[in-house]
Amino acid sequence: MSFSSLTMGQTSFLGTAVQSVHRTPAKAPRSFRVSAYGPRPDRPKWYPGAQPPPYLDGSLQGDYGFDPLRLGSSKELLPWFKEAELTNGRWAMTAVPGILAIEALGKADPWWNAGATADKPIPLTWLWVIEIVTFGIIEYKRYQNFKKVGESGFLNQAPFDPLGMRSEEMREKEVKNARLAMVAFLGFTSQTAITGLGPIAALKKHLDDPGHNNIFTSKVGFEVTLFTVALSILPFAIDARKTIQDTDGKDDDEFAPLSLNKNVNV
Repeated sequence: MSFSSLTMGQTSFLGTAVQSVHRTPAKAPRSFRVSAYGPRPDRPKWYPGAQPPPYLDGSLQGDYGFDPLRLGSSKELLPWFKEAELTNGRWAMTAVPGILAIEALGKADPWWNAGATADKPIPLTWLWVIEIVTFGIIEYKRYQNFKKVGESGFLNQAPFDPLGMRSEEMREKEVKNARLAMVAFLGFTSQTAITGLGPIAALKKHLDDPGHNNIFTSKVGFEVTLFTVALSILPFAIDARKTIQDTDGKDDDEFAPLSLNKNVNV
């Protein structure tokens, strides 16, 4: 809403003072640009026939209607969750090839001890100070960028695109690769916790004897089997619940045996 300021002119012999009205345009509310896509109701879903929640209309990159916890139901929080997903995905896309490269080159065995065994030319206390100050500045800039343009960027560059590759197609690919990298990193850490092996060593062991060296024969095989079965049944349970809800309350004719239906001529 705009507001007006009234300015009184000076009285002169030519007449009385005239009130002049100056209009000051109101500041437009800040809005986040999350995508150039419009609603896409016919887009692929996370499983065939899935009914996405109404706030996931396909306008976001990588939107397949998957939000079982309804975390994106808040319009204010959805842009933050989207940026958080990208941020974690970018870290994962950096970590996954790094883990594979370290193990393949034999630079650290195992990979999770790479940081612990690295030479430290300066005291650990100073490393903590440098890290806190450096990341504090970077994160503050990211936060300010997000409030201004809806993307975090890097330092004063938002969006961060030094190679000029930004497009809706590339943003879609970034989301997909970020999600794959997060799943891969979760697999690396889970595999390490169960087998004590890195991803390459575990793959070699599996290829040597696939029938005996796999996740179902590991110490968490029973839990994984239950999870797999539950995940396989979940889409059917969702469809059944939706069908029951759709038919509930409808005035369908009550079924009666043929002999009890007086309107039927036999």
